[in-house]
Amino acid sequence: MEHSSDGLGTRAIHAGEAAPRTGGPVVSPIYPTTTFYSDPSGQGEVLYTRYGNGPNGRLLEGRIASLEGAEDALLVSSGMAAMAMALLSVLKAGDHVLATDAIYGGTRALLGDELSRLGIATTFVDLFSDDWKHGLRPNTKVVLGETPSNPLLRILDLRPIAEAAHAHGAAVIVDATFASPVHYRALEHGADIVMHSATKYLGGHSDVTAGVLAGSAARIGEARKRARIWGPALDPHAAWLLERGIKTLSVRMERHNRNGMEIARWAETRPEVARVFYPGLPSHPDHETARRVLDGFGGMVGIELRGGAAAADRFVRALRLAKLAPSLGGVETLVSEPRFTSHAAMTPDQRAAGGIRDGFMRVSLGIEDAADLIADFDQALRAAAGDEQREAAD
Repeated sequence: MEHSSDGLGTRAIHAGEAAPRTGGPVVSPIYPTTTFYSDPSGQGEVLYTRYGNGPNGRLLEGRIASLEGAEDALLVSSGMAAMAMALLSVLKAGDHVLATDAIYGGTRALLGDELSRLGIATTFVDLFSDDWKHGLRPNTKVVLGETPSNPLLRILDLRPIAEAAHAHGAAVIVDATFASPVHYRALEHGADIVMHSATKYLGGHSDVTAGVLAGSAARIGEARKRARIWGPALDPHAAWLLERGIKTLSVRMERHNRNGMEIARWAETRPEVARVFYPGLPSHPDHETARRVLDGFGGMVGIELRGGAAAADRFVRALRLAKLAPSLGGVETLVSEPRFTSHAAMTPDQRAAGGIRDGFMRVSLGIEDAADLIADFDQALRAAAGDEQREAAD
């Protein structure tokens, strides 16, 4: 059924669904089959679960394309698989990538360790400065951005970047995982391909691992060709879980937004906190850009404690409601330390140069009551301070 003129929240539930029929299911069934009967004439498309073109995947791809305002979408088994397929669909040996230096550690490793072995070079640049253009080479085929960035939540003003990249003949690929299509649709700002780790906000319940690309039919068609060869198809049950999660995306993001703003404002008042990173705060370096390009500031907050790594260690051990765990975007609040997770491959000096000092914690605020989260963070800060005093006395 067509729902292109409906609001985003409505499309998250209904886009791409089959026309209702008496006796038909309201909820999409799972198709746990590896293969499907073929057209004996040989004219029809071959349906094969490894191709990712079964009913569960196709329905979801149409829904995500609708949310992003895209012609097509590709669903794969993880965010890293999605990023790999996006890059491999554009690049070949001898090509060059200009990538933001404010980038997820896994993507940095993909570029620096894996694609380099295929003869593809990468230069990391500051996309928040006009100086990035000096990195363009005749063989630059991709400009890669991430917004909001992980973990400092920097917000790109993408349109002028896309205009310069396109004038050079390069494609623009953007990881918009932290925003979700509810808050930011990168294609509207000039991106050629937008990527999400659907494990995060799209799934929303920390129970499915998936990735997605959206863009023009031609761009996604090229990525789909690579996916059929490399084989990162999402299984039908995972696709079904992801569809279920996306149905509540809009309403979940409302609560993530509210919690994000309340906890960020509270954290700024605490003497134990050196800095708070949240694009909804006037103190954030990209606050004005965020106000202009985002439809919501989200549930991700960065907090740097004055006591450094030791204070962060004491804080996370004292948490009761929030959980120390990697990943993000779920209904539960998760706290992680990038020095041990996403940016563990970097040295402390490299992290500090990028603004991620020891004592930095990335908080993915869930949809719990904000008052309960603040109470938990408050007691953890007080417990951490008490532990420090006892250690000093000893």
